[in-house]
Amino acid sequence: MRNTRLQAMIEAAIFAVLALALDMFVPSIKIGPSISISFAMIPIFIVALRWGFKIGFLAGFLWGLLQVIFDPWIIHPVQGAIDYFLAFSFIGFAGLFKNGVQESLRTGNKGKSLALIISAIFIGSLARYFWHFVSGFVFFAEQLKGFEAVWFSLTANGITFLGAFIFCSIIMTLLILSSPRFFLLKQEVQKRF
Repeated sequence: MRNTRLQAMIEAAIFAVLALALDMFVPSIKIGPSISISFAMIPIFIVALRWGFKIGFLAGFLWGLLQVIFDPWIIHPVQGAIDYFLAFSFIGFAGLFKNGVQESLRTGNKGKSLALIISAIFIGSLARYFWHFVSGFVFFAEQLKGFEAVWFSLTANGITFLGAFIFCSIIMTLLILSSPRFFLLKQEVQKRF
């Protein structure tokens, strides 16, 4: 049991670093000055679908911490906490689909696996970008007045959310079709194969 917990935490740390590397070194799709779409959430989704909500939450938190260390954009401490720690951690909500994904992979039901993984990506992405939306209209309202701040944050974060969701869904679909064993824990792979 202890080795399994240690393995999960090590994977969370490694995949958080991988997410940071993807975010910093792989070009994202830029749409104007404030919208950037990337697939850097993929490592966090993988960890969440392998280990569940808690480890996915931890991996997202670690990625947020690394972002604060290496590439922060903070105008207020509360905004920084929301945008980096809370938003990135909430990607781990994808882990709520872990049991269904693991079971459908064990039984070889790729169609169900794909549907669950895409649902997990949607929930994890939505949870993350909800917090970016909140931060956007609360802390950037000084630049825009009233409803314009809400509209701007909803539009910018909505486009980013949809783009990241689509981008991550395509890549995760390719991963699951090419190597479903990658998503199973070692003991699950041994049972299945």
